[in-house]
Amino acid sequence: MWKWLNSYADPQRSYNLAGTLLPWFAGLAIALIGVGTIWGLLFAPMDYQQGDSFRIIYIHVPAASMSMAAYMGMATASFIGIVWQIKAADWAAASIAPIGAVMTFIALFTGATWGKPMWGTWWVWDARLTSELVLLFLYLGVIALYASFEDKVLAARAAGILAIVGVINIPIIKYSVEWWSSLHQPATIKITEESTMTGDMLYPLLMNIFGFGMMIGALTLVRFRAEVLARNGMRPWVRELANAEATK
Repeated sequence: MWKWLNSYADPQRSYNLAGTLLPWFAGLAIALIGVGTIWGLLFAPMDYQQGDSFRIIYIHVPAASMSMAAYMGMATASFIGIVWQIKAADWAAASIAPIGAVMTFIALFTGATWGKPMWGTWWVWDARLTSELVLLFLYLGVIALYASFEDKVLAARAAGILAIVGVINIPIIKYSVEWWSSLHQPATIKITEESTMTGDMLYPLLMNIFGFGMMIGALTLVRFRAEVLARNGMRPWVRELANAEATK
């Protein structure tokens, strides 16, 4: 496995792989989010307690779940970069951080919008909300550390350490509604038990969750390719690529 992983430490090979995967991720993201959002907002039945206001779930839940998934991806890439000294992993972590931060902001904003009619307030210092806010600060910290050093190797190490340490916040977000008294509702989608949503509400939600995952993957690939070019501008293959684009 590690031999396979090391083969993609070569910038040109990782750049080409990202270019190959990008259309697939983008296409799946557009299809899944398009169908899931239209289905959820227009055709899913109205909730018997929350009415139509529950429909924000089709944006809020995918954004919240993918904010955590993106952080785990960033932390994993940072770990690989620190332990095996693979620069491409550092570039991947740097590429994920801004996207994860935006997902976290969307989760917080839509959660506040949903909370106003349900709880009567935009914000409470609830365990789930507070730990999600901490996640946003962790993302911003990683971004700031990566941008604070001219030496990008040192920047990647500092940002990577913060990303890895911050993983402890992920289970807190996930299980906060079970560990502490919380206004936030328990998990709607359950793996080992029956979900509390009917299929006509659940299926579009699942489509959007996977669609948001594909969207994060596509955006990460775009940023990763840009990061590879920025860090390897003097390489012959990058110059050849630039010349080829210029002659088109």
